[in-house]
Amino acid sequence: MCGIVGAVAQRNVQGILLEGLKRLEYRGYDSAGMAIRAGDGRLQRCRALGKVAALEDKLVAAPLAGHSGIAHTRWATHGRPSEANAHPHQSGERLAVVHNGIIENHEALRDELETDGYSFASETDTEVVAHLLEREARRGDLLGAVQRVVARLDGAYALGVIHADEPDVVIGARKGSPLVVGVGIEEAFLASDPLALLRVTDRFIYLEEGDVVRLAAGGEITILDAAGTPVTREIQTFEHGDGAASKGEYRHFMLKEIHEQPAVIAAALEGRLGDRSVLVESFGPRAETLFAGVRQIHLVACGTSYHAGLVARYWLERYAGVPVQVEVASEYRYRQVVVPEGTLFVTLSQSGETADTLAALRFAKQRGYLGSLAICNVPGSSLVRESDLALMTQAGPEIGVASTKAFTTQLTALMLLTLALGRVRGQDPDEQANLVEALRGLPGLVRRVLTLDSAIEALATAFGEKHHALFLGRGAHFPIALEGALKLKEISYIHAEAYPAGELKHGPLALVDSEMPVISVAPNDELLDKLKSNLQEVRARGGELFVFADDEVGLAEEEGVHVLRLPHVHEALAPILYTLPLQLLSYHVAVLKGTDVDQPRNLAKSVTVE
Repeated sequence: MCGIVGAVAQRNVQGILLEGLKRLEYRGYDSAGMAIRAGDGRLQRCRALGKVAALEDKLVAAPLAGHSGIAHTRWATHGRPSEANAHPHQSGERLAVVHNGIIENHEALRDELETDGYSFASETDTEVVAHLLEREARRGDLLGAVQRVVARLDGAYALGVIHADEPDVVIGARKGSPLVVGVGIEEAFLASDPLALLRVTDRFIYLEEGDVVRLAAGGEITILDAAGTPVTREIQTFEHGDGAASKGEYRHFMLKEIHEQPAVIAAALEGRLGDRSVLVESFGPRAETLFAGVRQIHLVACGTSYHAGLVARYWLERYAGVPVQVEVASEYRYRQVVVPEGTLFVTLSQSGETADTLAALRFAKQRGYLGSLAICNVPGSSLVRESDLALMTQAGPEIGVASTKAFTTQLTALMLLTLALGRVRGQDPDEQANLVEALRGLPGLVRRVLTLDSAIEALATAFGEKHHALFLGRGAHFPIALEGALKLKEISYIHAEAYPAGELKHGPLALVDSEMPVISVAPNDELLDKLKSNLQEVRARGGELFVFADDEVGLAEEEGVHVLRLPHVHEALAPILYTLPLQLLSYHVAVLKGTDVDQPRNLAKSVTVE
C-alpha cells in the first residue's frame, strides 16, 4: 500500500526519486524518505513525516547527491506514523532498505536479531529486514544476501536495497506485492507502480512472484527467479502517455476521472462488439471452449470491485442463466468453499495486485474450478498473469483513491462477460442484439449525464452540515446504492449506509428524520412502483429525499423532495449510468467540506496487504 522508487543512473538520482514519490502520492501515505549512495561511498538518508512536500523542503535545505538510491512513501502498518518509522530503514551506516507489505514472522526474527546484538530504532517490521540483510551481506555480495534473506521471510513484500560497499547497484525483490523495473538508456529504475517512472521511461519489466533483480551501472538488469535461476522477462511499453498522471484542467484527479468515463467506456467496448453480439474471442483464444462448460460462477473481489460483482450477479443470472455467488475476497478463503462442477472463478481488481483477491485466486487454484478469469485494469499485473483468461477494462491509470472510472469500466466488462456467456449458452439473438446496440449508445448517454454536474453541485450544498446519509436502491441498483454510500463516506467522511429500499420497514426507517438525507436512484424498471412506495415512507417521516430518476418517470419535485432527471437508458445498463450522479454528488460534498478528495485519510489506492 506504500510506494517504492529506486534508480541507478548516469546523473544525480535525487530528482528522479523525488518525482517518483510525487507520482505515488495518490496511493495514500503518512511519511516519505530516500537514501542515496554518495560518490565517496557514504549512505545519505533524509526522511520526513507527512507529505512529500515536507521531504522536499528538507532536501532543498540539505540536498543529497549520487548515482544510485531508493525512496519510499509509507502507509503505517507496524508502528505509528513518525519519522523514526519512515523508510528507508538502515542497519548501521552501510545498508538501507525500503519495503512494501507485511513480514508476518517479524517478531521471531526480531528476537533472534536482538539476541545477536542488534538494536532497533523503529517499531516497524521492515527494520528486521535491514538487519538481516546487513548480517548476510558480510558473507558476500548484496544480491546473494537478498536471496538468502527473502527465503526466511513469511508474508508479503516488495523490497529495494542499497549498500555502501556496492556502488551504483540497487537490488529489488517481490513476493505478494507489485514491483516493476523501468528500462532506460544505460539507466535502470525500480518502482511499485510504472506511473512513478513515466518521466524517465515508458518501458517496463513486470517482475513475477519470487523474482529478485539487480540493477547496475550502464542499465544492466539481472533477474533471478524464485529458484535462483537467471531469467529473461518481457519488456512492455506503457500504453498511456505521461499526461495520465496529470490533473490537466481539473481541480482534482477524481473529477478528471469522472469526466473521462465516456472515453474509457468506449475504450472498454472497442473491438469487442460484433454487429449483433459480443465477440467471445475478445476474452482469449480458449474462451469459447471454457465458457461452454460454465454451469456456475464464483465472483470474488474487494471494496468497489465487490459492488460491481453484486451488480453482475443480476445480469448473469437474468441474461446468461448462470447461478452466481459473489464473495468478499478477504472472507472467501477462510471458509470451506463448495465448488460445484463447471464453476468459473472470476476475480475483479483495478490494480491486479489486491492482496486478498490474489490470495483468493491462489486458493481457488487448489479447489477444482473449471478455470479462472480476471477482469482488471493493469495488463502486467499478478492477477492477469496468474489467471487462465483476462479481460482488460481499458480505464487507463486511476489516480484518485476513490474509484470512479475503474468501477464503470468493470461494470462494462461484466456486461460483456454476461453477453459472451449468454451467446455461448444460447441467449435469444434478438435480446443480445438489443443489448449490444444499447452498449454502443452508452458512452453518449454517460456524456449527457456529465452535463448535470452543476445541478448536482447545487444539490450538494444540502449536505454541508450533515453527518449521516441513507442510500436506497432496488434490484441491481441496491449495489449502486452501496457504491454511492461508499463514495460519500470515503471522501467526505459523512457516515453513510445503503439498504434495499424494501428493507426500510425492517429497521432503517427508525433513523429517518429531517437531519437524515435519503438518496435514491429511480430507473424506469419493473420495481419502480414499489420504489415509489418506499420513498413515500421516507417522506412521511420527515426525511429529505434526493432522487435520481429516469426522465420518463413521473416523480414530481415538492418540498423536501429533490428530483434530478437522467436520460432514459436500457434497463440492464441503468446501473452504470446511475453511478455517475452519485460519484459527482460525493465529489461536490467533499469539496464543500474541504476534505482531501484525492487522498482521503487512512486510505490507500492499492491495498497490497491483508
